[in-house]
Amino acid sequence: MAFLTDRKRVSGLGSAKGGTAQHWTMTVTSVALLVLTPFFLAIIGSALGSDYAEVIATLGKPVPALVVAAYLVVGMHHLRFGMQIMIEDYTHGMTKKAAIIATTIICYGLAAGGLVALMQIAL
Repeated sequence: MAFLTDRKRVSGLGSAKGGTAQHWTMTVTSVALLVLTPFFLAIIGSALGSDYAEVIATLGKPVPALVVAAYLVVGMHHLRFGMQIMIEDYTHGMTKKAAIIATTIICYGLAAGGLVALMQIAL
């Protein structure tokens, strides 16, 4: 007689496997994006329609550059965790591992590229 419920037969899931940490990270980055988004939109919105020199002058100031950099880093980190959760839900095996690695490389590569471009503007 097996007295195991369906829940006990599930392997690899539960509070000890990191789900809480992912949820906490997603919550913190969501709140950070909620705070940063109006400032980011105000900075980028004011730069829309401007010529190249005005955009460089706007992003060359420390506060707008820091807001854009923070938005970029936090947004890409949030995107990476959100994509990882979707990949873990819908793929399995080697495909899951390759997709998570590719997503991590793409998200952090975009963040690094954006920061390098922003540093070139600020200098």
